[in-house]
Amino acid sequence: MSEYRIYLASNSPRRRELLDQIGVGYRVLRVDVDESSRPGEDVAALVQRLALVKARAGHASLPAGDDKPVLGADTLVVCAGRMMGKPHERAAGLAMLAALSGRGHEVLTAVALVNGQQERVLLNRSQVRFREIAPAEAAAYWDSGEPLDKAGGYAIQGLGAVFVAELSGSYSGVMGLPVFETAQLLNEFDIGVLNP
Repeated sequence: MSEYRIYLASNSPRRRELLDQIGVGYRVLRVDVDESSRPGEDVAALVQRLALVKARAGHASLPAGDDKPVLGADTLVVCAGRMMGKPHERAAGLAMLAALSGRGHEVLTAVALVNGQQERVLLNRSQVRFREIAPAEAAAYWDSGEPLDKAGGYAIQGLGAVFVAELSGSYSGVMGLPVFETAQLLNEFDIGVLNP
């Protein structure tokens, strides 16, 4: 990997993989933020606020004099007007898959970049439609371990791809870090992607 030019305020292996893909060197920062929604806050506002809060928390943890930008991101899934979180147990995971089965849903991923001088947030929206999922398939998928702690209870870059009948938007955005918007932010902060 190239010398690091940013910090990544995320432990997500998928986000690391996508930064590796576009050749942006980074170091991972562990951040712990409250991800609760506020009263009356819509999903788009929430996902953008959380991405920014994560980036700000990462930047606040840097030693004095270190002003490399910090990248934060957040992903939320909405189906039939209902926000779907990250399942931590089997019943919740199977309920999510049943709700997504045979219908469309929206994946919103926000990406934020923060340093001492500026902060910016961009939002990506993608539409995903699942085929019908048989209960036995949902159970087998849950038992694979992949849905655990994933927004909406699936991973498009893994076994979950077998359920995706249609995608309109950003594949990388559904994975958790929209490459187009991320590169746009990095370029705005003079961290050139393809123009180092």
